[in-house]
Amino acid sequence: MKLIERKRYLNKVINVMETPDIKVITGVRRSGKSKLLEAFKEYVLENIPDANVIHINFNLTEFEELREYHELNRYIEARYMKKKKNFVLIDEVQMCPDFELTLNSLHASEKYDIYITGSNAFLLSSDLATLFTGRTIEIKVFPFSFREYMEYHSYTDIYGSFDKYMKEGGMAGSYLYKDPEMRYDYISNVFDTLVIRDIQTKYKIRNSVLMNRIVDYLMDNISNLTSARNITETLKGNKDKINHKTVGNYLAYLCNAFAFYKFRRYDIQGKKYLASSDKYYLSDPTFRYAKLGTKNMDYGRVLENIVAIELLRRGYEVYVGVLHKKEIDFVAVKRNEKLYIQVSDDISREDTFQREVSPLLNIKDAYPKMIIARTKREEYQYEGVRIIDIADWLLEQ
Repeated sequence: MKLIERKRYLNKVINVMETPDIKVITGVRRSGKSKLLEAFKEYVLENIPDANVIHINFNLTEFEELREYHELNRYIEARYMKKKKNFVLIDEVQMCPDFELTLNSLHASEKYDIYITGSNAFLLSSDLATLFTGRTIEIKVFPFSFREYMEYHSYTDIYGSFDKYMKEGGMAGSYLYKDPEMRYDYISNVFDTLVIRDIQTKYKIRNSVLMNRIVDYLMDNISNLTSARNITETLKGNKDKINHKTVGNYLAYLCNAFAFYKFRRYDIQGKKYLASSDKYYLSDPTFRYAKLGTKNMDYGRVLENIVAIELLRRGYEVYVGVLHKKEIDFVAVKRNEKLYIQVSDDISREDTFQREVSPLLNIKDAYPKMIIARTKREEYQYEGVRIIDIADWLLEQ
């Protein structure tokens, strides 16, 4: 398989090297967590002369006997070297039951620099503080960005490549399949494994049919306002016996496992969060295409999904903005920086353009405002609002 250097993520790992925290690499299944760990191992061996790297990959049978936490601890301690910088790298750590007992002990000894990856459903952001008594740093990995997609394929036609990216997405493992049907079968199987095996195993979910119905509903309603009650009422119409608490739990499981990301609504004028409903976006929109095909295919929603994940990839906190009952697609915040963003497939018609730009013009503060659309032309300004093609925006550093 062809590999590209994912410098953004590798630099994040390098920048926290030798800090006293346990470094936890998280992300949706097949997003490149293991490859990132391998790339970091190579960096350490090439750049740290006195490094001692203890690397355990539980996907390999040679480490099968270490799937007992006492054995794992003994193996690592036996390979510790004094007067060396000892790095512990463990891939798919959840395959060792009670692994946290070993890691907490190693961390408490202050002898090791620890890095781990694990299945997205078993190594959740919400669980890290409970699992580990020491401090942790989470390094979030996403599927390939558009920039990485173009680099992987050595594409030069920006707008034509983006048309392909909309359907092929960022799951790099699928790029090996030349036949489109096999490619989407691969992507569908990755998602089914994520939902059916990982989530159902962790939470002991018996009603797999209900889980699948909720997943299909979320995929079919990407970028629409959604609540547990709305989903419950819809599924009750299909004679499913459920309640909104069960649906709320399932939504939390899907988000905790990085299958979907929940974006809360924020009242820009009132400066408060709204609790009535939220929006959900897929970790990679190609999952929707692989599972549902062209059913209710709305390219505007796909673009919105791509922008949502890219903003997370760039480190923003992202909300859905509300101003005087009008919606701002995204309010992106990072420290003292704030962006207001509208996303549209086509703004060539004057009425469509005015519909997108008017909410931005009604915002009275001085933070940057932009419309991201498929203009396929150079960016321009309209009364202080930046208008840019989505492919060009995605390629910005």
